[in-house]
Amino acid sequence: MLNPATAGLLLSALENFPSFVVINREGKIVYMNENYTKILGITKQDAIGKPVIDIIPNTRLHIVMQSGREEIGEIMQFYDHGAGKDITLVCNRIPIWKNGKLIGAIGNTTIKDIDIVTTLYDEIKAIKLENLRYKARLKAQSGLSPLENLIGSSKVFLEVKKNILDYADTNLAILLTGETGVGKELVAKAIHHLSRRSLNNYVKINCAAIPAALLESELFGYVPGAFTGAAREGKIGKFELAHNGTLLLDEIGEMTPDLQVKLLRVLQEGEFEPVGSVKTKKVNARILCSTNQHLERLVEQGGFREDLYYRVNSVEIKIPALRERLEDLEALCRHIIQRVNRENDYHIYDIDTALVRRLALYDWPGNIRELEHVLERAAVMSRDGILKEEHFKFLWDRINKCRASPENREENNLKQRVRDAEKQVIIEALRKTNGNKTQAARLLNIDRSRLYGKMRRYNLY
Repeated sequence: MLNPATAGLLLSALENFPSFVVINREGKIVYMNENYTKILGITKQDAIGKPVIDIIPNTRLHIVMQSGREEIGEIMQFYDHGAGKDITLVCNRIPIWKNGKLIGAIGNTTIKDIDIVTTLYDEIKAIKLENLRYKARLKAQSGLSPLENLIGSSKVFLEVKKNILDYADTNLAILLTGETGVGKELVAKAIHHLSRRSLNNYVKINCAAIPAALLESELFGYVPGAFTGAAREGKIGKFELAHNGTLLLDEIGEMTPDLQVKLLRVLQEGEFEPVGSVKTKKVNARILCSTNQHLERLVEQGGFREDLYYRVNSVEIKIPALRERLEDLEALCRHIIQRVNRENDYHIYDIDTALVRRLALYDWPGNIRELEHVLERAAVMSRDGILKEEHFKFLWDRINKCRASPENREENNLKQRVRDAEKQVIIEALRKTNGNKTQAARLLNIDRSRLYGKMRRYNLY
């Protein structure tokens, strides 16, 4: 038994909690402190001996009594009769055990105002962002060029590098186009690291990899209780994480029409609302987009908003397929081999030149990503010395089948003939209009933006 002084001290401690309530095994209140009664607008006499579910709105203490499991850091909303306003509390519900038997439960508030939690969360978030900035500064000071991983000296790829250098240190939205596996994300990272935003976050989100129902919350974040299954503390979105930095929207062509509208608002007004919130947040993020689709065609088909297309396509950088720059193949192979050596502690020091010429006979439909996988597999077969044809036996059937297929040959020849014919028609239209692109587009019966896209494709600038 506690002596009177100790019991009095314990009771005074309970009275100083923002709220404190104790129920017995029948779910009836045996104690409630004065602060709690003021919030509820009742007296202690009104509460003692009554079922807790009749006194406390939204309580779960009776559920804790049934389950025997504690609930820590839960959110509760009340109307505070003493303050005359709605409040949100952070509370704990803890079962009371004695000799292995459940005899009651405690409910208490640890933080009496959710604004305190929000403040703490913001402070932690700011510390994390600052830590990322320090890491970026250290990387920037390492002296490595942001273009070091963009391997190639072919004419078409040097044009890509020139565009990166020309537009990186601007706030223009850039659209990166090209087939799957050509290295669009490497280009995006180079643009970020060459920009004035390089010491802030680079954030990527794949719009095709996340279900449409979840993509909005990933982009804009959400507040506590925004939807069933939401984290109790809410979640920061990619836009907010990329504030003052760069956000890459990968596979933007997969974005649903309703999200396209919300994205357009962010790009136009520089603000957004987290899911479940009525408060607007300002954001300043440089937007890069990438796609392997023809966005112009999607616009024509009604699958992509025309106004959004022009917002994200201030500058288009088309990254060529590997088959369009096969003169870079040998340099790419050696670069990839060096990475494979570092990651696996291999000792491969070269690749046979005759082998590279044979690899150049392949169309590489998977582009650089496929080349990486092929070299990684061949490296497993070799592990040291020089990579030779014998290490690529798994690839030759694929190459021979690709080249021998009449359908492939016929299809490729047809596509090339169509491209050549289209190029000549454009050249002729430009000649007739003395290089006036507006008149040439009218002559070809296409809009000017489509003409610009085709001219870039055929290097007619």
